[in-house]
Amino acid sequence: MSTHQLNRKDMNQLVSWYKKNKRVLPWRDTGNSYDVWISEIMLQQTRVEAVIPYFLRFKETLPTIEDLSHVSEDSLMRLWEGLGYYSRARNLKKSAEILVKEFQGKLPEDYDTLLHLPGIGPYTAGAICSIAFHQQVPAVDGNVLRVLSRYLGIKEDIKNPTVRKQFEDIIQSFYQVHKPYVLKHPDYPSSFTQSLMELGALLCLANTEPHCSQCPLCNHCYAYKHHVTSTIPYRSSLKDRKIINRTIFIIRCGNQFLLHKRPKAGLLANLYEFIGVNQYLQKKKSITYVQSLGFEPLHISLLPSSKHIFSHQEWHMKAYEVEVSDFHETLDSSYRLVTKKELQSLAIPSAFKTYIDYYSLRD
Repeated sequence: MSTHQLNRKDMNQLVSWYKKNKRVLPWRDTGNSYDVWISEIMLQQTRVEAVIPYFLRFKETLPTIEDLSHVSEDSLMRLWEGLGYYSRARNLKKSAEILVKEFQGKLPEDYDTLLHLPGIGPYTAGAICSIAFHQQVPAVDGNVLRVLSRYLGIKEDIKNPTVRKQFEDIIQSFYQVHKPYVLKHPDYPSSFTQSLMELGALLCLANTEPHCSQCPLCNHCYAYKHHVTSTIPYRSSLKDRKIINRTIFIIRCGNQFLLHKRPKAGLLANLYEFIGVNQYLQKKKSITYVQSLGFEPLHISLLPSSKHIFSHQEWHMKAYEVEVSDFHETLDSSYRLVTKKELQSLAIPSAFKTYIDYYSLRD
């Protein structure tokens, strides 16, 4: 158990600050655990401002867990297109199917049970339990790690899982010490969890100067008092992303474009893409490659280059438009021919946005 303790007076000031200054968000204070779950999954690796329109469209199309359980994968991918990390969406559907089958289409209120659902880890389970079900359960995300590191003066590497566990213990200890008070205020866990997150999002900022003078915790904040907000929290450097050089082939015949469905596992699983190879090919070898697919190129031209950044790799892409004489009829089920209009309804990864925009394929 950590020796660091949270001061209840400070935490109450934080909760009061939150109630006065919290942002109006479409998933906040709805009383619907489904809203908390969907928003927390969407918010992983994604900014709040970017998530809002996705959340609204998602809920309009799939207003219940049962609706989510029945949605087709193509429809789900269209709803998720642009958010990235598509396995998050697939895990949502897998979990919804389990919830409909085993839990009458409702999220269980038990932390350990939630952990067994696909895509739900300790943070998401804690967020659902504390925010939706008002339970005294810690939920430690990047914002919470930053706020409490600075407030308590904890200098260990926040990327270390044992450090995250330390923060969970600190919050759990706070609940235990002040249990009678918390029980008298049933909404406290929900407000407390969200207040830590909101402070990190609005004032106790990362990668820029925090707004310490406006912070309700500044009087007892270690980092503020010792002028070390630039060095706390400590996060060890990320490993360099792997650079992958790719050649993309936009194969077309008149108004028809050839797409390929990626494998069921791995990066961008099951999504449609323009055909590509993981190396730079010059024009002559590109023609040979297209011929190896069974097509006869009529004309090939170089398109603008593009780059797309994933969490652990970067695609550096050169692209060719390849006009072919005809699409042979022996294409297997992993290929699909689409018109410009049809392309708009498919889940095309944002990695190919440069080429989608180049052809003005979207309204």
